[in-house]
Parts: sequence; C-alpha cells; structure tokens
Amino acid sequence: MNQNRRFALASWLWTSAAYTQAPLNAFAQVPPSAFAKGTAIDPMQKVRYGRVERYDNFPSTFVEPRHIEIWLPPSYDGRREHAVLYMHDGQMLFDAETTWNKQSWAVDQVAAPMIDRGLLRNFIVVAPWNLGPLRFAEYFPQAWFKRLSTATQVRLQQRMSEVRLRSDEYLRFLVHELKPWVDDRYKTLRAREHCMLMGSSMGAVISLYALCEYPEIFGGAACLSTHWIGGYERNPEVPGAALEYLSDRLPEPARVRLWMDRGTIELDALYEEAQQAVDRLLYTKGFRAPGFKSLVHEGSGHNERDWHRHLPGPLSHLFSSTSQ
Repeated sequence: MNQNRRFALASWLWTSAAYTQAPLNAFAQVPPSAFAKGTAIDPMQKVRYGRVERYDNFPSTFVEPRHIEIWLPPSYDGRREHAVLYMHDGQMLFDAETTWNKQSWAVDQVAAPMIDRGLLRNFIVVAPWNLGPLRFAEYFPQAWFKRLSTATQVRLQQRMSEVRLRSDEYLRFLVHELKPWVDDRYKTLRAREHCMLMGSSMGAVISLYALCEYPEIFGGAACLSTHWIGGYERNPEVPGAALEYLSDRLPEPARVRLWMDRGTIELDALYEEAQQAVDRLLYTKGFRAPGFKSLVHEGSGHNERDWHRHLPGPLSHLFSSTSQ
C-alpha cells in the first residue's frame, strides 16, 4: 500500500469526550430550528432513485453534532410504514461526486430496483455521517478495548492522539436520540425485527457491537469487510478481545439476522484468520443459515465500489420480502 493511500485510509480508521445520558424520547421532538443550514463545504448527496433529506449538525447530548441523511425510496409516501436501515459513514453512501475518494455505495441504485421488483420489503436508510478524525473513537468498541493489554491500549490511544474512546456514547446517540426522532418524524415500523444495521470496515465493527449491546432495539446487522485487527497489521490481540467479548455478549441466534463478508485483497487480505475464528465461534454459539451467512468474495477489496457490487446480498439477508 503506497503512502498516500495509507494516509487516506488513516483518516477513516482513526478520538472523543464524555456526555450525560438523555431520556429515551428526549429527542423525538427536535424542532427544525435546531439544525444549522448546510454549507458548500458539505454538498448534498444526489440520488438516482427516491430522495435524500438532510439534517445538518444534528444535536446530541452524547456526541458531537453531525449531518444525518435519510434516504426515502420511491415507495415512501408518508402513509405506508417502512422498515429502517441504520448505515454508518453516511457521507459515503449515495453520491460519488461528493466523497473524498470519488466512490460511493450508491445504495439507492441497488435498493430501489430491488424494492420495486418485490425482492425487498420497503425500508428507508438513516445515514449518520462519521466525523473524520473522530471515526475510530466512535466505532471501536469500548468493551473490546477493556480486554486488551495495557501496551496495546497505549498504542491505540497514541493513534487516537490520546483522546478517549466513545463508542458507547455513539450507540446511546443512535438508540436514545436518533432512533426516537426518526420514528417520530417518519412513518416507520418500530419493532426490532424491522430495525437493522449495516457498515463496512470500522462501520461493520460498530454495527456488530450495536447488535450485541442492544438486541432489544436492533434485529440484525450486515458487517462488510469487518476491521477485526484494529490497525494495519495482522495481530492476535485485537481479534482475541473481540472473540472474548462476542463469546459473552452475542445475542440469541434465533432472534437476529447476521451477515458477514470480506474480500481477499487490500486491507481485506488481512482479515482471513480473524474472520475464520469469528465464524467458528458463531457456529459453536448456534448461528446457522438462513439467519447467518459469512461469505468470501475472491478478488474484492476494501472500497466502496466493491461494497456496492456485493450490496444485494446483505440487503436481501436483512430485508428479503420472504424473510418476515
């Protein structure tokens, strides 16, 4: 990996503060005046199908404000209830013209035709943006961190410029602030079996963490190119901490749908051993098809173009019209 590419990826992988908790429904009635107007620095993402509604600098008592984008498929008319998919790294999901690497998941271009053909249930996408240099601190599970040696903790803290992790606060933001607000503002199916998570790399890590921490809120997760290793080299300790945590906190297999996949090149080439160990653990815990799938995509890498190509699989796993 060349130095420029490594530096660019560093802005994705690798910060934080503590906030007090708000009541579950405290943010259900956030008024429009609470949101700042957008700027030319953060252009709106354009979509081919449906529409995107953006709320700039969404306020929170747990984490710093961030943009929230809501994708509404053509099927959304404000009357029919839709399931909800929470996808992390929201600024990378729809429009390659607005992203740092000129790639995107182009979620609408996959999801809308599948919904129209009756392959998927109706759902909307809630896309909170990441905060750049704060991304690792919000997405790396604090419960994993506690299981690491002091030396490894110090190394991770150095990579985060000594700023404390806050992934637990990020999950509280999703569960106690963002979800109640979304359910109040949009016509959604609120039960856990209609509320899913998806992400890639560190976004996959935080999706799995959310599913384990809040199985009463989320009914499934899709984890693409899960960044088990915590850095840029294979190591046994970070995956070991993840395995120890998962052994203790995995939800009941029958209650959730779980999708995992990885490629074989770029950063994904470093995940093979860890993903295989996780797959073995999941098997011993009773995870089986059709509720659980773990795939390897030969020749695929760690980038939005490949996640776009493979998106029909995890979407079908979470929202198949025949799965509910």
